[in-house]
Amino acid sequence: MTTSTSRPTIILIAGHWLGAWAWDEVLERLDAHGSRATAMTLPGLDADDPERASRTLDDQAAAILDTIARLEVSESQPATIVAHSGANAPVSLVLDRHPELVHRVVWVDSGPAAPGSVFAPDLPEEVEDLPLPPFDVLAQQASLEGLSAEVLARFRAQAVPEPGPVLRQPVELTDEARRTVRTTLVCCSMPSTQVLELARAGHPMFAEVANLEHLDVIDLPTGHWPMWSRPRELAEVIQSAASRTD
Repeated sequence: MTTSTSRPTIILIAGHWLGAWAWDEVLERLDAHGSRATAMTLPGLDADDPERASRTLDDQAAAILDTIARLEVSESQPATIVAHSGANAPVSLVLDRHPELVHRVVWVDSGPAAPGSVFAPDLPEEVEDLPLPPFDVLAQQASLEGLSAEVLARFRAQAVPEPGPVLRQPVELTDEARRTVRTTLVCCSMPSTQVLELARAGHPMFAEVANLEHLDVIDLPTGHWPMWSRPRELAEVIQSAASRTD
């Protein structure tokens, strides 16, 4: 049975090159729903941090846990964590270290990282960070469907280069309890049927999905950045997931 909790705590974390600003439209709608929602900027993605290029996945996971502590999240009142795209690596570390603090994880066009996975294993050590590529290049890697020229201009203006250490660091996972956390998979640039088929086939990007014990799958057809292309619908999906107690 599905019931609702009052003012669920929701933590929104965007993927590569993005900070808390990426969630503005979604936050506005969650606030209207009465959710206790906050967006955070991961270490390494704050343009004003003079040491941002040296930040690591461990730094990012620690920052998420600091936010959880600041919001007074506990085992009796766990949070819903929303992870978009490349935020899956630090969020997977948090799930591994403190699964009891997470009520539900919502993967937005993303999914749990596999143990030992590395985003860019061939990135040379001398590369300090990775800037947002030209959009014609980015479009070959992720769908830009639904993004207006205005949105793309804001993306370009506010994007922060991704720290090299974050891209090169393996995701070390040891606690299988992370797989018991209730999970909502929001499929945007690829339909859920294809994602689940790849998971069953053991595709490295989706293999962990097959190991999840409590999985809901939702299709929200659009590009890779639904917080901009379909913010109202994404907010509704997040609100519904955070309010579930089953």
